[in-house]
Parts: sequence; structure tokens; C-alpha cells
Amino acid sequence: MTDLRVTWVQPEDLIGHELRQASEDGRDATAVAHRWHTAGGAPAPPRAGASQAPPDPRLRALAEELLDELARLPSAREQDEPTDLPAIKSACPDWPAARDAREEPGSRTAGARTADTMPRPQSGATASVPPDRPPSGQAPVNLSVARLHAAWLGRAAGCLLGKPVEKLPLRGIRAIARATGNWPLHTWFTAEGLPPDLADAYPWNRRSAPTSLAENIDGMPEDDDLNYSVLNLLLLQRHGRDFTTSDVARLWLDELPAGCTFTAERVAYRNLLCGIEPPYTARYRNPFREWIGAAIRADPHGWTHPGDPGAAAAQAHREATLTHTANGVYSAMFVAATIAAAAGPTDTRTSAAGSTDTGTGAAGARTAEPPDVHACLRAGLSVVPPGSRLAEAVRFGIESARAQADFAAVVDLLHTAYGHYHWVHAVPNAALLAAALTHADGDFGGSICRAVSGGWDTDSNGATAGSVAGLLAGRPAELPERWTAPLKNRLTTSVAGLDGIGFDTLAELTHREALRP
Repeated sequence: MTDLRVTWVQPEDLIGHELRQASEDGRDATAVAHRWHTAGGAPAPPRAGASQAPPDPRLRALAEELLDELARLPSAREQDEPTDLPAIKSACPDWPAARDAREEPGSRTAGARTADTMPRPQSGATASVPPDRPPSGQAPVNLSVARLHAAWLGRAAGCLLGKPVEKLPLRGIRAIARATGNWPLHTWFTAEGLPPDLADAYPWNRRSAPTSLAENIDGMPEDDDLNYSVLNLLLLQRHGRDFTTSDVARLWLDELPAGCTFTAERVAYRNLLCGIEPPYTARYRNPFREWIGAAIRADPHGWTHPGDPGAAAAQAHREATLTHTANGVYSAMFVAATIAAAAGPTDTRTSAAGSTDTGTGAAGARTAEPPDVHACLRAGLSVVPPGSRLAEAVRFGIESARAQADFAAVVDLLHTAYGHYHWVHAVPNAALLAAALTHADGDFGGSICRAVSGGWDTDSNGATAGSVAGLLAGRPAELPERWTAPLKNRLTTSVAGLDGIGFDTLAELTHREALRP
């Protein structure tokens, strides 16, 4: 028997996850589950990518047969949870109007690039970037490099805060924070002063502990949450706004090491190598298609569509469907639209009486005010089918945060309501993200600490919360130095040639893509 375990793709592990997915999306898999368990098959691994005991290789053929049988079962939720963009738009009565004509992909334009134009710095160096000049005839975008710089820093800081406690249960996160004088959570996790019994009971994430604790942070270490942000910036540089899902696939094969992918992304990568093309890459033997992976890739779609949440969501949809369906796609659209709203001003109109509204009512002088986080979340919800589980979870997260002064009580409500989902599933994590942003009311440290302290996918939720709150802060100087100084303006990434790139450079490059037609 081989001792090689390729996690997230072995049929013997996938079948358990697919049975769980079937119970969530309304398919009657009773007969399939009986056949699997009667044959000695294991349930879904509770937290990891593979079961603890090596599976019986004789079960592989049965697992493959049952995966295909499960795929043919009808779902009772298909009408409320479509994946195609036209159907999603039809289900969203409040879909935001386009700011311009750039929302949908069309034919290749003169602005699309085929060459790699991303600066390739030496490790530890920051590439120089010439000043931005908007293309001739294009209206300026009301988004500064400083705001994007704050967003990149916020994404990195929030991700880094959550890295050492990723995969830990909620009780473990709380116990560690309390034992080290960091509860309610307000700063980096530390091993200093942590009792040995707690360290044994709740071990740090083994990949992150050497680089993500207060005593050893030295720049931003590698993480898939940041790798995908860099990759999607590279995607826009090469192909412009008219990129296709197949362009995303080719970019991954060229630039993304397979070992740096997980869950739905690894399955889609495997499918590509087997000759399966998008969008079937998201559907074929992929039980993780409604997990959080597409959401962690969505920030650049929002950053480059300031004030245009509908266009950001449509672009996120095109990229997400390589790997995800339904709620997994909605989570990416929700994040992209929320960030697009945070990146742009709220267009208000002042009435003759001096009151303001959001573009309706009596005619008056138009003004641009910074957005607030609650308006941004409403924009995010506007692109999610209201009858979907993800929309319901986001609404529950927001309502719970408004009703409770103690955020720990909010988290307890969320875990009671959504604790039956896997900790990487999009639904519970979207609820927690929305709750954290609502409860923090735009405060940067409060946003990332609440997102991480709620458990589940700690680094991913911290990263997205930090991106939103960074945009709302407006510039790096508005972010507390304790969160930004340890980053040292240096990102470690597995994207070839970009290791050591600075967040200031990334902001400049993102701003350039926001200005492109």
C-alpha cells in the first residue's frame, strides 16, 4: 500500500464530502450513502483534506461510481440557487445598475494585453512603477493609489492574524487568546505565556506558526489568500476586463503550482489536467464547489471596479465558475460587490431642505461621500439571489450583529445556526464576515479581530475583512502601525518571479488596472 496521500482529490475521501454536500443542497442520497457505508466507506473527514486512516484502495472504484451517481441526482434547490449569470441576475431584484458599459465580457479590445507586464522584482526588492496615466478619453476613476495600498495592507494583516489559528475549533481560539491576555482579541497571537497543556490541546497551524506569531512575524508570509490576489492582478494585466474563464485556467497552469491549491481549486486543477474544460471543471467530482475558495480570490474584481458593484460581481462570476457553483460563486460575487462599493464614493444628492439621500428625491447639488460599511454590505447582498442559503446567512449575520453588543454572543448564534457546515464552506464564513464588518462599524482592528475571533476559516475571513476596512480607512497612515509595520512592505508568494514584491507596488499596479477601459 502506498503512503502517498494526495489530499482533496482522492475518490475515497471525496465521496464523504459529496454525501455531505448532497444533504445541504437538497438531494436524496440515502441509497448511495447506504451502499458506501455498507461497503466499509468512511464519512467525510471532519476538518482535513483526507481521512486519518489510509482508505482501502479496493473502495476506489466504488467511490468513483457513487460520485457519478450522486451527480445525477436532482436538487430541490436549483431554482433558488442558479449558477448561470443571467439566471442570477433575474433572481436579484436589486441588481445594481452598471456605472458604464464595461460589465459584460465582449470581444478582445485594443486594451487587452497578451504579454506579461507584471514587474518581476528580485527577492526582497520593490519594483519601480512609472506614474499612472489614464488612457486617452477615459473618465478618471475616483480611487486613489493610497486607498488601494490600504486595502492590500489590510488584506495581508487580516490574513496574517488568522493564520496561526486556522483549523482550530472556536473553543481553542478563545482559550488561547484568554490564556495570553488577548481576549477580546486585539492583537497578534503569541506562544509566549501559553500554558503547555493548552499548546498541546490546540496546536498552532503547523505551516503558519513559524511565521505568523507576534514573536516571529517578518514580512507577510506566503498564503493562498494573497497568492490568488496576485494571480488575478496578473490575469487583468494579461487579458484585461474581457478575460474568459478559460484564460483563468491557462494562467493557473502557467503560474500556479498545483501543490499550492486546495479544496475546489485542486479538484479543478486536476480536472484541467484530465482534459475537462470550464465550467465542467467546477462540477466534475468536486464536492467543494460551494466552499470559500472563490471568495478568497474576489478582491481584485472589486478593487478594479470602484463604485460599480454589479460589474465587479459579473467579473467575479466569470473567474469563480472555473472552480465553483451556486453558493460558492455567490460568495465571490458578494465579496467583489462589497469591495467595489467600499472602493467608490456613495453618490448622494442634497435636497433644497438640506437633507441627503442616495440619488433619489428632490433635485439638488450632487456630492460624493465616503461609503459606510453597512451600505457596502447592502451592495454585496444585492448581487446574491435572495432565496439562496448564502443570502439568508449574510442577512442572519448582519441582524445578529445589530442585535448583540457582545460579539462573542453573535459568534455563538452563528455557530449554532451554521455549525453543521464544514468550516471552509462559503455559507457560514459569509455569515461571519458580514457579522464582523457590521459589528465593527468600519473600525479596522475591530473588523479583522472580530472576523478571526469567530473561528472557521480564520485567515480568509480576516483577509477579506481587512480589505474592506482598509478601503474604508482610505490610506495606510489611517491603519494602526501595530498591524502594518510587521508586514515590512514585503509579500512572500509562490507566483513565479514576484516573491518579495511590495504592497505599495501592488497598489500602483492595481490602480492602473482600475483605470483601464
